[in-house]
Amino acid sequence: MTPHVPLRITLVCNTAWAIYTYRQGLIRELAARGVEVIVLAPRDRTFELLTAMGCRCIDLPVASKGTSPRDDLRMLWALFRHYRSIRPDIVFHYTIKPNIYGSIAAKLAGVNSVAVTTGLGYVFIQHSRAAQVAKMLYRFAFRFPREVWFLNRDDKAAFIDQDLLVHPERARLLHGEGVDLEQFALTPRPDTDHFDFVLIGRLLWDKGVGEYVEAARRLRKRYPQARFQLLGPVGVDNPSAITRAEVATWEQEGVIEYLGEAHDVRPFIAAANCVVLPSYREGVPRTLMEASAMGRPIVATDVPGCREVVAHGINGLLCEVRNANSLADRLAQMLDMDGEERRAMGERGRQKVMAEFDERVVINQYKDLIRNLTGYSL
Repeated sequence: MTPHVPLRITLVCNTAWAIYTYRQGLIRELAARGVEVIVLAPRDRTFELLTAMGCRCIDLPVASKGTSPRDDLRMLWALFRHYRSIRPDIVFHYTIKPNIYGSIAAKLAGVNSVAVTTGLGYVFIQHSRAAQVAKMLYRFAFRFPREVWFLNRDDKAAFIDQDLLVHPERARLLHGEGVDLEQFALTPRPDTDHFDFVLIGRLLWDKGVGEYVEAARRLRKRYPQARFQLLGPVGVDNPSAITRAEVATWEQEGVIEYLGEAHDVRPFIAAANCVVLPSYREGVPRTLMEASAMGRPIVATDVPGCREVVAHGINGLLCEVRNANSLADRLAQMLDMDGEERRAMGERGRQKVMAEFDERVVINQYKDLIRNLTGYSL
């Protein structure tokens, strides 16, 4: 049926940057259908970009690094007040704290919510007391969303196996958040004398940046044509964040080239010969999907999320997690391949993304859920 008043959808995340970077296709589709989209996230420079896309942006305090109950209760209260004021038809929560406290706040405010677990992060990497508390909170909070979406099978299985879902029948597999195949088109490989590796993402130790730097140290003398680049924000609000000073030390050593951060990563993927992500755990990494869509071979760790995108020896290579030697071996293997092998690997990556990670499939899943919960057809 056609709504008489605009449908109101709220997206909540620990960074506005992630909403802008990963969900542009969804926002464009919703806005084109007359949906009012409200973004709740800490204010950053992507607020202006989201506003230009038609979103209403509201600053939300999120202490991603902290474990202070006072800060978390403040966030819960802020979300509850916003939901009572906005009265959204559905709220989609992304990342750990919005998933936990947003799900509770939505229940208290009488609002439909969906939790999207974009990756389990430090909760399932570390074995600390904070991680155990987070699992208890997940188990409590995840009884409230109408559905809980997972980006890969491993994460879904982990929640079910550890009895963190009171209603396991509400779990759905999204299989990544998809990539816009027109925006990330197949591009010709760079024709240069040097060979550029690039790691793209928030600069976190959990992304394997330390192993990448160490692998670069080991390969520099043997492969003088190889360059090792980093692209992404430093000093982010995350327990695993790397500082600008640490990156500067690697630059001074001459082992790393830091490219800063960019809203549009396509020129950097196009200029690279290979995209690298030695992460400890992922949802389904957007960087790898985008790189494959553009025809670049990839090197990643054999962990949940990364192995969804990388078929070893087909469109990329997988290394052992937390192992700089294994990563260095795979990067050397990539350097030793002839150009035709790498070209074929990149083209197979494009085919894999077209078959499995087309963003239109993901957007249709959002539209189906919106129709099921509200009766509005978009």
